[in-house]
Amino acid sequence: MNKSELIKALAEESNIPVEDATTVVNTFFDTMKQSLVAGDRVEVRGFGTFKVKDYEGYQGRNPKTGESVRVEAKRLPVFRPGRALRDYLNT
Repeated sequence: MNKSELIKALAEESNIPVEDATTVVNTFFDTMKQSLVAGDRVEVRGFGTFKVKDYEGYQGRNPKTGESVRVEAKRLPVFRPGRALRDYLNT
């Protein structure tokens, strides 16, 4: 499912116009992104938790040439599914 399919499903399920569903979905994702940028974790009960993990830079190697390269430090989003989601998927 992609974002436009999510918007369409929300509009149909809630009997609201697609424009309103688009606003809801965009607001939801924008708020999540703002919280993650601020360093907060986002917990959706029964679904899972999103957080940002900081990775330090390191000396890597180009697999094609074997040349040594510096990999810069980075921040990446991490998702951990909740128990209810895991149980739902494994029933």
